[in-house]
Amino acid sequence: MQKPTDFFEVRVHDLSLAPGLTGLCVGYELGEWRYDGLVDHLMEWMPEFCLTYEEIANLDSGNMISLMREAFRKLYTSGKFKNRGEFGELMLHAAVRQVFGSLPAISKIYYKSAANNTVKGFDAVHVVPNGQDLELWLGEVKFYKDINGAIRDVVAELEDHTNKDYLRDEFLLIKGKIDSNWPHAQELGRLLDPNVSLDDVFRQVVIPVLLTYESSAVDSFTSCSDEYKAAFEEEIASNYEKFAGRSLPENVVIQLFLVPLKNKKELITKLDEKLKTWQAL
Repeated sequence: MQKPTDFFEVRVHDLSLAPGLTGLCVGYELGEWRYDGLVDHLMEWMPEFCLTYEEIANLDSGNMISLMREAFRKLYTSGKFKNRGEFGELMLHAAVRQVFGSLPAISKIYYKSAANNTVKGFDAVHVVPNGQDLELWLGEVKFYKDINGAIRDVVAELEDHTNKDYLRDEFLLIKGKIDSNWPHAQELGRLLDPNVSLDDVFRQVVIPVLLTYESSAVDSFTSCSDEYKAAFEEEIASNYEKFAGRSLPENVVIQLFLVPLKNKKELITKLDEKLKTWQAL
């Protein structure tokens, strides 16, 4: 399945930093922040985000509509959407795929036990082939309106989720969900084997962290002017320093994505409306 056309403007991208930093810009259109463009783009990722490798591989004109409907219904069907985190996970999926060319290893959404349940564990499980090695990208997301709260909560999760016992349990669950027909199934299975030392695993693990927040830079402009770009970069740098200055795990590579928003409530509402439209097909 061909991935959607790139949408985000990568305005900041510095892999020489530790953690690495990527600042993603949604941009403006006719004087308005591109809510509708972002919503439509995230919907384009929904089939890959929600369906299994086998379902995507067998997607054709005969089953396309039914599988699309299934994908959109898997996300959630509840009217209580304001505090759900799936759209943040979907944004992380799109960001890692666009910027680093990752490949999704499993669909967490597929393994929900009920339509409106949330799925615990890492917010994304992707891989990035890197020469002879396979990098395992285990994502964390905070789809927030306040950057300080997002940083506080994700740092706490990073500490918990790099705990030995948590990782062993999570690896066991991931390994059991890998489609045997997926091209990297055997290689990832070997990496996650309980007999492999975590020291060896950590050399191939990257944790992409995506944080959203309501941005004063975004709210102060109506076009991607030079002044906006300068304000955007300054704000990204400031928030990066807040994150990088915290106590972070030292045994894994972290890649920070910052995605400034204009208004989270309005974005969530538009995403939910579009989701319900697709579910009604």
